[in-house]
Amino acid sequence: MKKINKIALLPLALFSGLSMADLSTTITAASDYTFNGVSQTKNDPAIQGSIDKSFSNGVYVGSWASNVDFGDTDIEWDFYLGKYHEFNATWSVDYGVAYYTYHGASESSDGNYPEAYAKFGYNNALGKTEFNFWYSWDYFGVDVGHTIAMVAHTFEVAPNHALRASFDVSNSLDGDKWLWKDNDKSYYHYRLAYQTSIDAFNIELAAENTNLDIDTADERIVLSVSRTFSM
Repeated sequence: MKKINKIALLPLALFSGLSMADLSTTITAASDYTFNGVSQTKNDPAIQGSIDKSFSNGVYVGSWASNVDFGDTDIEWDFYLGKYHEFNATWSVDYGVAYYTYHGASESSDGNYPEAYAKFGYNNALGKTEFNFWYSWDYFGVDVGHTIAMVAHTFEVAPNHALRASFDVSNSLDGDKWLWKDNDKSYYHYRLAYQTSIDAFNIELAAENTNLDIDTADERIVLSVSRTFSM
């Protein structure tokens, strides 16, 4: 149940004024690991890490890992390949493919799944607006199509202080194979995050909630601190 929150690391790096180095690694400590508002650690903290390689033509490749808590499955390890392109000073696109893998028990790999994504950015006088989309044709290894659509906006409230508001909808394309809530194939998630940086550390404090009626997807505050190292 993991999106690129690996990719959620990128707005923090960009916000701090640091461009992605040719080769970099990021270490993150978080009070919870949530995927579209659903805790992947049963409301417990997470330690996460990524390594990324970028090229001058905008292509990037990387890997991201975190602890999770799905019974005997305790590690998520993801891989991704994408490209970032700026059309002009206003519009940009980030698109690629990812593969999510799970470890800890012999059956953990049954949940492995691929995903394609496209994220469109629009820079304007009020900040940056994002229109992001994800699609998996074998979501969580159950042979079902699944989509996520998100709209988000980040604006600076003061130098080195920003707010990012987002709203997303997760939707199963086959209710016979995957349901989120009762007989509902979809659910929504909203989030408001404060972002800043102190020295080399990126800090985010977010409030989020969903319309799912489960204790791992109710209202919560999530704090994360990350640091990126160039290699």
